[in-house]
Amino acid sequence: PYTTTYLNLSIIPEKFYIEACDDGADAVLAIDRVSNEMTLTGCTPVTNTRMYLIVITKKRNVGSLLGHAVWKAVDFDVISYKKTVLHLTEDQTQDNKTFLSMINNVLTTDGFYFCTDYDLTHTLQRLADVSHDFQEMSLLERADQRFVWNGSLLREFLAQPELHKFAIPVVHGFIVMKPCRINGKIFEWILISRRSCFRAGVRYYVRGIDSEGHAANFVETEQIVLYNGGRASFVQTRGSMPFFWSQRPNLKYKPKPLISKNTNHMDGIQRHFDSQVLIYGKQTILNLVNQKGSEKPLEQAFAKMVSGMENGMIKYVAFDFHKECSRMRWDRLNILVDNVAETQDEYSYFMVDTEGKVLSQQKGTFRSNCMDCLDRTNVIQSMLARRSIQSQLQRMGVLHVAQRIEEQADFEKIYKNAWADNANACAKQYAGTGALKTDFTRTGKRTQMGLVMDGVNSAIRYYKNNFSDGFRQDSIDLFLGNYAVYETDGPTPLRIQKDWKFLTVSCLSPTHSSNGDVSWSEVRREREGFFLGCPGTTQNVQTERHVL
Repeated sequence: PYTTTYLNLSIIPEKFYIEACDDGADAVLAIDRVSNEMTLTGCTPVTNTRMYLIVITKKRNVGSLLGHAVWKAVDFDVISYKKTVLHLTEDQTQDNKTFLSMINNVLTTDGFYFCTDYDLTHTLQRLADVSHDFQEMSLLERADQRFVWNGSLLREFLAQPELHKFAIPVVHGFIVMKPCRINGKIFEWILISRRSCFRAGVRYYVRGIDSEGHAANFVETEQIVLYNGGRASFVQTRGSMPFFWSQRPNLKYKPKPLISKNTNHMDGIQRHFDSQVLIYGKQTILNLVNQKGSEKPLEQAFAKMVSGMENGMIKYVAFDFHKECSRMRWDRLNILVDNVAETQDEYSYFMVDTEGKVLSQQKGTFRSNCMDCLDRTNVIQSMLARRSIQSQLQRMGVLHVAQRIEEQADFEKIYKNAWADNANACAKQYAGTGALKTDFTRTGKRTQMGLVMDGVNSAIRYYKNNFSDGFRQDSIDLFLGNYAVYETDGPTPLRIQKDWKFLTVSCLSPTHSSNGDVSWSEVRREREGFFLGCPGTTQNVQTERHVL
């Protein structure tokens, strides 16, 4: 219920009209551009505090998941409720442009996906173990809020069930779907990475956890295989080391990480893993940071805290990635994979046969991390996922018993490139560049050219981390509703006088941008699109306060 294929947006000077365009649909949502009231045909008006409308205007099909089309959002439109900004002062007009450019900065970050009639926020295993009442809920109600990037945008809709058909959850991350052939048998191979909107941000600015136990750069990655009516999935997670630490940019190439001395780390890490165990079952932590230099204190602190929890559901494994793989000895990664092989077999994976019978369930997950949870982490995750799909395809009858997945050249090419693309997508969203070490993921070998490209990406990261990521972080916080602009007579934070340090080191001050200016025509416009929500509580300026 409550799903729609597409919506049609009509704009007149006084109102927005959003019409469900499916066969037999007759619902029309009217939003008054003056009073901000939202009214569904035949229903009581609902007060809306937003001042901008964000819609997806272009989409690209990335494939089909169990018969449901999955779309990638390609282009957006940000439409003001107000028909003019002539009533604003010069400062307010400039602030409005800056806030709009911040929203557009997030919207132009690649990796927003949605499905109008399938829940992309949950794994196959979670969806297979839900009640009938859960299945009858709208997509917005039942969605895992960790992965709904337009959740703040749609909060007024959540309280009004009759409006749910106009509210489609949007996830951020990476999705690839590939038809593959082995031994003449065609199967679908899917990789989904869901980026958490809790403690979301950019490299260096967001590290560790918050008071609720949400880890920075937390990503749930699910590998799915569909064959002849059967399906299987293997889930892994990545996330920042879950205690209170920071690594603020300070113009040094590698700022020294600092562990907080004034917070209760055990309370925070306990909250994090209580949630992890509840959702995923047993946990094996794969900590890939260096065990010397500036990373050493973090590894020691993490190990000590896990030991202090005395929780039999949690296992800690430290592997000094750089030391073990130094001098191009990347074959030594198999030491770690072999070390956790027995645990991986114990955790298993989710599998359903052609008749819908559950053959196995995943009883635990590997929680991998390096410093950024990007480069080293993605390499190890791809290796564990390969080991899982080897078993799955054999049980499904695609692979013969004696065959190795590594020997299937066509599939290996698809597999390696997709995992490398996954690394690049997650890295661009968090660090601003493609991932490092993807030459190994793509080819199975570390190359000199790969080292050169890593150097280039590292240099780009250095620049962005120090001189532009402050703006990106502020943009994400505004977009996700972590920062709200209220109606007050005071100046916005953009008008607060900065200390000399903030003026000297530009990375520490908000970046003002002149782009994002939008002029709105009085002419009635109609377009087909997907409604993301109504952003933007105002603060004496016409600003948004949105999410994707």
